[in-house]
Amino acid sequence: MRIGGLGLTEILIILAVLLLLFGATRLPQVGKSLGSSMRAFKRAVTGEDESDPTKSETETPVGKSSDL
Repeated sequence: MRIGGLGLTEILIILAVLLLLFGATRLPQVGKSLGSSMRAFKRAVTGEDESDPTKSETETPVGKSSDL
């Protein structure tokens, strides 16, 4: 099995080194921050709007009145 020119042995060595460098508890945090960074970079490159189209900013929260 080859992924981008790397074999299974090379991938396992890289994963072992990452585990030794960051530790088992910190590795998921590193993956999460890397993923969010990649999403932000993709949004910046493609020019997508950062606001969520399902959320409306004009809605007034329940229990709050703008008449005050």
